[in-house]
Amino acid sequence: MSNAAYRPVSVEGFDLANPPEGFIADPFPYYDALLHDAPVLPQPDGSLLVCRHADLDRIYRDTTLFSSDKKRVFAPKYGAGSPLFEHHTTSLVFSDPPLHTRVRKIMTSALTPRAISRMEPGLIETVDHLLNSMAGSGEVDLIGDFAASIPIQIIGNLLDVPLEERAPLRDWSLAILGALEPALSEAQLAAGHRAVEEFKDYLQDLIARRRARPGDIETDVLTRLIRGEGADGTLSEVELIQNCIFILNAGHETTTNLIGNGLALLNDHPEQRRRLLEEPELIKPAVEEVLRFRSPNQLGNRETTAEAEIGSIRVPAGTNLHLVIGAANRDPGAFENPAEFDIARTPNRHLAFAGGPHVCVGLTLARLEGKIAIERLLRRFPDYRILPGRVPGGRIRFRGYARLPAALG
Repeated sequence: MSNAAYRPVSVEGFDLANPPEGFIADPFPYYDALLHDAPVLPQPDGSLLVCRHADLDRIYRDTTLFSSDKKRVFAPKYGAGSPLFEHHTTSLVFSDPPLHTRVRKIMTSALTPRAISRMEPGLIETVDHLLNSMAGSGEVDLIGDFAASIPIQIIGNLLDVPLEERAPLRDWSLAILGALEPALSEAQLAAGHRAVEEFKDYLQDLIARRRARPGDIETDVLTRLIRGEGADGTLSEVELIQNCIFILNAGHETTTNLIGNGLALLNDHPEQRRRLLEEPELIKPAVEEVLRFRSPNQLGNRETTAEAEIGSIRVPAGTNLHLVIGAANRDPGAFENPAEFDIARTPNRHLAFAGGPHVCVGLTLARLEGKIAIERLLRRFPDYRILPGRVPGGRIRFRGYARLPAALG
């Protein structure tokens, strides 16, 4: 392995649940060191960090040996039967077939290329409305005023959530996804449980209204999910509600981070911004490079169903694996000069959307949102600049900003 990107920090005794000071702010030196020194690293709690691109790719593809089911891991973390336990063990991302197959089939049928192309005019209208609202402001927040507003509207449209009822969605999402961090405070745990309960209460009412007045099956994912219920092996009421929460959460957090990270990276790499302004046709590979270089989702998980070998380590059945996407996307074995941000990078087989049968079902929509948001802001405000006072998201699993102050002119 080339060590061109390697920055020497010690990962001896590295514990994801109790990371070194500075890791959350800047994990990348640690990722480089893990790839160089310990690409498969046992953890004090018996779990395993896995960092190499090839290892993650193999694990994502093998759903027999590596399970997505998290009941055993989440029971002690959240409490069996708790709101967070019910949500995270029922949603698409932490389930195996047959539930995963049933839910994914419904979502895929609603996110066809044709369906997504029909969303594009509304997406452009949403982005342009936000840009118009920010124009003339002395200072804006590219997260609160822009990036976070886009997926809330798009996913809200997908489930046909009334506009006036969308305000709480972001806070619920942040609390529920924040509870996926490796270590939680009592306050974070309580906020996550409360958010699930409030979200469930809201969705029960929305679902009742939608049953009374079904939407267009071609465009309304909630109507599709409702029609998938029943005793024929499709969706139960709990599965329906929890996967609606999942759709709203997953589409919100990661896309917000994609847009915010992209705008920050172009600000911080002015030569790449100039190139994109001169060659706007590079917007698609630029989005892919943002996804690789600052993956919105930095961690995934799997559990071994039988004894396995990863690297040179024998791994017992029932071992929880932390799949370090942020490290795999910097692996010199998969990417040339991985520490460089290159908007024209090709090939770019990043794992920001995971892989195999669990590859993100909304990846095409997320890419479109990132493309249109970055492309149109850059065209409208080519000289935007990030101001002092960035506020990082402060989490290990999801990488983005809580606040990104900027001047647009």
